[in-house]
Amino acid sequence: MRGAFFVLLLAAGAFLYVDLREMSLASAALPGHDPMTTDAPVLPPALTDGVPHPPPVEPGSPSEVLRQPMRFELLPGGQLMAEGSIDLGAAGRFAEEIAARGEYVTAVSLNSPGGSVEDALAMSKLIRERGLNTRVATKALCASSCPLILAGGVTREAEDDAIVGVHQVFNAGQDKPSPEQAMSGAQSTTARIARHLDEMGIGSGLWIHALETPPDRLYYLTPGEMAEFRLTTEPVATARQAN
Repeated sequence: MRGAFFVLLLAAGAFLYVDLREMSLASAALPGHDPMTTDAPVLPPALTDGVPHPPPVEPGSPSEVLRQPMRFELLPGGQLMAEGSIDLGAAGRFAEEIAARGEYVTAVSLNSPGGSVEDALAMSKLIRERGLNTRVATKALCASSCPLILAGGVTREAEDDAIVGVHQVFNAGQDKPSPEQAMSGAQSTTARIARHLDEMGIGSGLWIHALETPPDRLYYLTPGEMAEFRLTTEPVATARQAN
């Protein structure tokens, strides 16, 4: 099963190289969904074969809130709210917050349209190291790179009408790489994300859906799919609660 998964990853890299080379020759910009630096909607349309469908649920937070750099707030019951776009440096601020308030935090509640993959991975690893839970509340959003953070929880919960979606990673910067650089970077990032999700115990189907979904669309996960891919879990005691 794992061998077949990595064959799919290599094939995706090859197709991405061809696509990027054609775009480069045509002087086209890489597609992207960056709620902090573009006018793209915070919630892209769902992936469809025909006319794009709207998101399954409208988020409870206004887009102006979700477009802001990620901020953290300690809520009652040991919940640390992480809300807003995952900007460069979010992981550093998160680590400082955990260092200052870590003894009170048992779970991280996410409400984010995504952003920096590097920061999302770093936050996810720290969450697992500290034995914390993760959750997405009703009408909260966890899209793009945010599910990488969700994957770090010892237990992972998405409440009814939580909005969780994935798509391809992309270059949101102003500098556009050559096709060769883009191919190398895409394959390296793909491998790192796949390895991280495997280490977190997440099923390969989650990342396959991401690879199949263009960056200006989202694959919205159903509760059944999240359970199937082990992105959500049955509640158990965290390492902190067990001590």
